Amino acid sequence: MENTNDVQLLDKFVISYNTFKEEISKVIIGQEDVVKEVLISIFCNGHCLLVGVPGLAKTLLVQTISKTLGMSFNRIQFTPDLMPSDIIGAEILDENKNFKFIKGPIFSNIILADEINRTPPKTQSALLEAMQEKSVTNAGNTYKLNDPFFVLATQNPIEQEGTYPLPEAQLDRFMFNVVLDYPSYEQELQIVKQTTSNNTLELTTVMNSEEILRYQELIRKIPVADNVLEYVVSLVNKTRPSSEKGNTNMKQYIEWGAGPRASQYMLLAAKCHAAINGKYSPDIDDVRSIAKPILRHRLVKNYKAEAEGISIDNIIENLL
Repeated sequence: MENTNDVQLLDKFVISYNTFKEEISKVIIGQEDVVKEVLISIFCNGHCLLVGVPGLAKTLLVQTISKTLGMSFNRIQFTPDLMPSDIIGAEILDENKNFKFIKGPIFSNIILADEINRTPPKTQSALLEAMQEKSVTNAGNTYKLNDPFFVLATQNPIEQEGTYPLPEAQLDRFMFNVVLDYPSYEQELQIVKQTTSNNTLELTTVMNSEEILRYQELIRKIPVADNVLEYVVSLVNKTRPSSEKGNTNMKQYIEWGAGPRASQYMLLAAKCHAAINGKYSPDIDDVRSIAKPILRHRLVKNYKAEAEGISIDNIIENLL
């Protein structure tokens, strides 16, 4: 770290993060890894894609995070007839017959893009610009979005009817692809008990926008050893079948590997993972801990992998 102030701020960050997690666990039972990955993406200024069957509290998690952060929050329910103007806003004629831009729901700190794969590519691409440029363009004018700005999108993997799979370019904009699984028997007992009583849970605001921006800047300042940097780049390089470093598994089962954005996000996430565990610099274990959600949506399996029933997670495990 550059100076003692940064070290003190990092120590404060660890305390804030743990308080944040405790606050979320009042509402979200279990799913510790999911919560951790979503929070890492927020502190790294990335976007997150949550994938899971209906009823696993994907939407509730995002709503709980926005309340705990005390930031503006909008939910956009993606449907087949949703238009780009329904997201970014539109120009209307005011009483003086002048065109006036009415901002859409995207002008918020946290956007919950619910069932993102239910809307056509035209609308998906409107969200793409907002995610990448942190701005939107309408009638030749560019409007800056709020800072910080996060898109937390959800999609259901089993509903294939009436869905438009996200193109690789858009998937690549998401820092993490977080897979939610069913709760354990004990967790489900607790969930049912909590959600069928009339207890109302009060959530406390743990952080504000200024603090998040400061922590995002701090994460970027964390130094990285050369061996960790080399490990990250070689790991991503190995996912490309055409690469010299590519292993047999990759050449056999992968059609397309991960691009340079995967290396950037992996290093940032490793820095944040180290920080939340009270370390001042990431090591190789930090990289391994976050490799799956970073690479999961960036690798494209070929027909052989599909035919043999080999999952992307199996392929990533063989890499690490």
